[in-house]
Amino acid sequence: KDGVALPSYRGDIINNEEFSEDGRRNNPHNMVKAYHQSAQTLNILRAFSTGGYADISRLHAWNLDFVEDTDEGSRYRKFANKVDESLRFMKAIGIDTADPTFTQTEFYTAHECLLLPYEQALTRMDSTTGKWYDCSAHMLWVGERTRDLDSAHLEFTRGIGNPLGVKISDKCTPEELIRIIDTMNPNNIPGRLTIIVRMGAEKVRKNLPGLIRAVQREGKSVLWISDPVHGNTRKTESGFKTRDFDAIRDELRAFFDVHDEMGSHPGGVHLEMTGKDVTECVGGNVDEVTEETLGSRYHTYCDPRLNGKQALELAFLIAERMRSRTGLPPLE
Repeated sequence: KDGVALPSYRGDIINNEEFSEDGRRNNPHNMVKAYHQSAQTLNILRAFSTGGYADISRLHAWNLDFVEDTDEGSRYRKFANKVDESLRFMKAIGIDTADPTFTQTEFYTAHECLLLPYEQALTRMDSTTGKWYDCSAHMLWVGERTRDLDSAHLEFTRGIGNPLGVKISDKCTPEELIRIIDTMNPNNIPGRLTIIVRMGAEKVRKNLPGLIRAVQREGKSVLWISDPVHGNTRKTESGFKTRDFDAIRDELRAFFDVHDEMGSHPGGVHLEMTGKDVTECVGGNVDEVTEETLGSRYHTYCDPRLNGKQALELAFLIAERMRSRTGLPPLE
C-alpha cells in the first residue's frame, strides 16, 4: 500500500487490521483477549438459552424487525401462528408447556482448529477418564488448507476426544478422504467425525457422489454437512469480497439432491450469517443486495455474511427440503 509492504491481517486473534508496523505485528496477548471475549459470549448464550428467551411461546418475538413487512416475514408469522395453535392444544390436554422442554434449549459451539498455540493452551485431561479434550469449543474442525495427512492440525485433533470435523473441496479424492477418516476417527465411532463439503454447486454434483460411495463402501461412519458459502466467494470490480445468494442456494440444492440420489443423509448446514441488516452478500429475493449497494452496510473485516433476510429465506428453503424428505406437506 503506497509502496509499503506489511504482513497480512490474519484476524484479531493474531494482529490488527490497522495498516501499520505495530498493527500488523503478531501479538500473543490478542489470544488472551479472544479467550475473554469468547467466555463472555458463552455466558450471554447460556443466559438466553435458560433464562426464558428460548421459550417457544415467544416465537413471534424472535422475528426480526426489518423482515416484518416482507414475504419471508409473513411466512414466518404464519409458521409461528401454527406453533401457537399447537401449544394451545397441548395446554388443553394437560401438557405443561412451562416445562424446561418448551422454555429452554441446549446449544453447542464449534470453530476451526487453526491457531494451534491457542488450542493447545486450552486442552485439558479429564481426570475421570484420562482423555484429553480441547476446551475452546465442543466441536473443532480442520480446514481445507490445513488437512494434509502429515499436518500438525490432523495430528493435534486425532489426540483429543472432542467431536471433530474436516472441510473438503473438489480437490479431495475418495482415497484421500478415506485416509483422513482413518486418521481422525480410527475406531469408526459414530458421531465422532463430520465431513463438511465446500465445493460449489456443479462440483458438488460431480464430485460428492464418488466421496459418498467410497465412505459407504468402506463402512465409515460420518456425518455430512454442507458449507455452501466458502466455495462461492469472489471479489467484485470495486474490490469488495462477496458471495452470491443464488450460488449459495444452488450448492445447497445440489447437496440435498446428491444425498437423495445416493440414499445417504444430509446432516446439517454450515453458514456465515448475522442477524444484522448488512449488505455483504449479493442477491436474495427480499430487498436484493446488488454490487452497487454492497458498500452501504458492509461491516465485516473478514468474510461476507448473509444478512437476516437472506438467512431466513435460506432457512425456509432448507425446511422445505427436510419436510419433503419426510413426506410432510410444504409450509403454507
